[in-house]
Amino acid sequence: MGTLYINQDDAFIGKTDERLYVKIKDKKLQDIPLIHLEAVVILGRATISPAALTELLQHKISLTFISEKGEYLGKLEPELTKNIFVRSAQWKAAGETPQAIHVVRGFIRGKLKNYRYGLYKTQGNHPELKLEPAMTQIANTIAKLDRTDNINSLRGLEGAGSAAYFGVFNQLIRAEGFVFKPRHRPATDPVNSLMNFGYTLLRRDVESAINIVGFDPYLGYLHVQRYGRVGLAFDLMEEFRSAVVDSTILNAINNRKLTPNDFTVEPISNVMRLSETGRREFLTLYEKKKQSEFTHPVLRKKCNYREAFEIQARLLAKYLMGEIDQYPPLVLK
Repeated sequence: MGTLYINQDDAFIGKTDERLYVKIKDKKLQDIPLIHLEAVVILGRATISPAALTELLQHKISLTFISEKGEYLGKLEPELTKNIFVRSAQWKAAGETPQAIHVVRGFIRGKLKNYRYGLYKTQGNHPELKLEPAMTQIANTIAKLDRTDNINSLRGLEGAGSAAYFGVFNQLIRAEGFVFKPRHRPATDPVNSLMNFGYTLLRRDVESAINIVGFDPYLGYLHVQRYGRVGLAFDLMEEFRSAVVDSTILNAINNRKLTPNDFTVEPISNVMRLSETGRREFLTLYEKKKQSEFTHPVLRKKCNYREAFEIQARLLAKYLMGEIDQYPPLVLK
């Protein structure tokens, strides 16, 4: 099963033997063997018993809390891996070091190449669209990466490539009632609401992967260090944004699995968020995407995106510890 999402308000999560169950009042909604779980995510209001919490920790299953607005609140997870050597190598590379510059290039290259690949596939399926200028701009930006040797300038290239991609994002939407507006938080439109929610889920998954490998999630290279920011999780997310989250959003919108009626607007703030049924549908699509398989371009073997989060984290650790010469970003073809 992978991840169990608790989307129902006032649900109770308990434990019987080696199983986790979810119920509302006297109605049991789910009953899952713990061996089938790797994570539990609570969205909104729910109660979990102390016995269930203990069982999750003993089985090394993380528990994440996300607000009804789709905002990450925090998580409970087993003890951090004891691999101090990974964290030592991570900290030694901090700053404007050759290793940091190299991995930042990799994160950005992976992100922009996957942006371009997504546009390329869409252009092939819909020749009436005008995506070539954006693809060309992204390709030109990628070509400048190897000629740029400081992190701030690399961040500028990342921004330019992202601007080209989001500049044509509305062309990717083929359903009435959905219009992409410039990225912002909190979201006051459906598309940004989906992006904020989807990227929150992706952040949770990537952070879990880097914790398994042994990294300090707060020390990143691409993202500026800021109190409370899990910089490395945001760094490694970049390669997966379009492939996992954006593709899920476009699938939900274009195939009418979500409609404007699946969103509610808060009266004073005008913040838009998914309804409970809308969240349930999006979570189903997101989990299905995570489980979808592809051939990893470096390992040359089948894996799914959930496995790829940890694979990329381990490749990063191998590079920082000097076991491989380069960090290979996940680039889809």
